[in-house]
Amino acid sequence: MQRLSARVREALPDRPKLADMFGECLANTWNTTIKRNLDGTTFVITGDIPAMWLRDSAAQVRPFLILAAEDEEIADMIEGLVKHQFACIELDPYANAFNQEANGQGHQQDLTDMNPWIWERKYEIDSLCYPIQLSYLLWKNTGRITQFDDAFVKGVWRIIGLWTTEQHHERDSAYTFQRTDCPPTDTLVREGKGSKTSYTGMTWSGFRPSDDACDYGYLVPANMFAVVVLRYVCEIAGEVLKNPELAAAAQYLLEEIDGGIRQYGLIDHPEYGTMYAYETDGLGSVNLMDDANVPSLLASPYLGYTSADDPYYMNTRRFILSKSNPYYYSGTAAAGVGSPHTPSRYIWPIALAVQGMTSGSAEERQSMLDLLEHSDAGTGYMHESFHADHPGEYTRPWFSWANMMFCELVLMCCGIEVKRS
Repeated sequence: MQRLSARVREALPDRPKLADMFGECLANTWNTTIKRNLDGTTFVITGDIPAMWLRDSAAQVRPFLILAAEDEEIADMIEGLVKHQFACIELDPYANAFNQEANGQGHQQDLTDMNPWIWERKYEIDSLCYPIQLSYLLWKNTGRITQFDDAFVKGVWRIIGLWTTEQHHERDSAYTFQRTDCPPTDTLVREGKGSKTSYTGMTWSGFRPSDDACDYGYLVPANMFAVVVLRYVCEIAGEVLKNPELAAAAQYLLEEIDGGIRQYGLIDHPEYGTMYAYETDGLGSVNLMDDANVPSLLASPYLGYTSADDPYYMNTRRFILSKSNPYYYSGTAAAGVGSPHTPSRYIWPIALAVQGMTSGSAEERQSMLDLLEHSDAGTGYMHESFHADHPGEYTRPWFSWANMMFCELVLMCCGIEVKRS
């Protein structure tokens, strides 16, 4: 990590603060969020909450993949995380966040099928995508395949089964979620079933990667991510596991989901042309917006679903980075994507990092780095969000996912990237 920080400092000789922030964010995640268990697995807290989100934990260690090829300890840590994530999926594939032990912490009063291991049981497609993605990237960056064990295979089959069930949420799913005495975004309507949907080929999600409830059950960027990781499953099953049955099941499902995205997730906008909707229900309703959390529509090239120069993506990007997106904020200090999860006019560093990493313009990437460098409120770290006019006003003083997304953008600007295939 010290050598990597030195490489960044050499690549940014005129940006000492930026180099310092990179080193501090990288070290902070390693020293404060990563916990090795006695069984060799890894537990990663999200930051100021003592629980592990499947999504956040995978994103938090992603920059360490660059070092894993030359450092066995780092590679072991990442493999340990993959194994812990799949153990969590075995406990409950509908849960998004877990305790380190069965201590009953978290949202135990929610009206859903809780148990003491679970911190929160908001079902989100991306919670199941990220562990597959991390296992695949570990293979591609190190050549390691020991993470593809029996538990991995069992977990992937369970994910495919769940996503197939949730293609017919109205008919086949037993999942419900309700939380009392909370904002509407923290619970599902219709006694926990969510808003009504019809079959599209896509798979249903109760919540967004912000942990906010979906307005409509087919969350398009999360389905994009599912298509990407199912492609990974096909490759892993074919090249490593020699399991044609698993490859065939993944291929069949990804084609159905992708077909649903193409048929129901694309709309013709009078100003921006053909572009992706954020959510749809298969009944004619669509939600035109984007959220700061990943997966997002803005992040689809970063995830590997589309290219940055794809015409539909470019149209969507123009929409997202404009006042037409209800969660795009432009202020005196910064402009960027926010979220209904945080107050109005609060911009998310995660979204700024994604905007930079998906841009074909070196100038835009540097502009995003500048914004991130000057919006830290003097702390040296990223926050969940900050006010577009007053960056000293922010939410969450400690948010490891944002720190590591910042690190990944810095590395990209230095010509250092995680191998994606």
